[in-house]
Amino acid sequence: MTQSTIRDWPISVPPLDEQKRIVAVLDQASAALDRARAHAEQSRRDASEVFDSVLARVDGEQRLLGSLVTLRTGKLDANAAVENGQYPFFTCAKDVYAIDRFAFDCEAILLAGNNAVGDFNVKHYRGKFNAYQRTYVITVNDPNQLLYRYLYFQLVRSLKHFKEASVGAGTKFLKLGMINGLKISVPTAVQQERVVTMLDTLLEKTQRLEALYDQKLADLANLRQSLLQKAFSGELT
Repeated sequence: MTQSTIRDWPISVPPLDEQKRIVAVLDQASAALDRARAHAEQSRRDASEVFDSVLARVDGEQRLLGSLVTLRTGKLDANAAVENGQYPFFTCAKDVYAIDRFAFDCEAILLAGNNAVGDFNVKHYRGKFNAYQRTYVITVNDPNQLLYRYLYFQLVRSLKHFKEASVGAGTKFLKLGMINGLKISVPTAVQQERVVTMLDTLLEKTQRLEALYDQKLADLANLRQSLLQKAFSGELT
């Protein structure tokens, strides 16, 4: 777009009082969107703090993760994903992709091993799947001693620690020793079940709330865009 195009671009210029009214309407819509975003972020922080406080209160033996689990990685490149594949394909992305062949048939915790800024993620899955070569596939040595779902929540809680401990200049990544050397509290299986039930209930409520906030944010963003279009076309009355 050239300067002459911009200079000759026609715009609607209503009277000054009308311009002030339009600006007030748009400011109100923008403020509502900003408030909704702030409430959504605060709700996420509150939920994270509750998760952390529940796990912090767990009274159990402090164990090195490496003594409780077996760590492997996938063997595939990230571009091995196919559209409408038969099995889940776990990479370091938050989204789960698909693939037509599986390499694992088990219950496992999937931990992203690299990320551009160290924002790693954790997933819990049981069944047939495949994995990217930098995705850690974590299996529990004794499921009667350490529940998979409990381990999932402990690793979610440890993501901040992993981000701080990750290495690399361009892309941050996790070394095997960082994961094996993580200490977690391991109470009895009965206590783990109670913690898992509590956190799963909280997670379900949090996800419902986030879905409502996401819909509200989308509605407000659409409203603001509609108001902008009407304002610049002279239709906002």
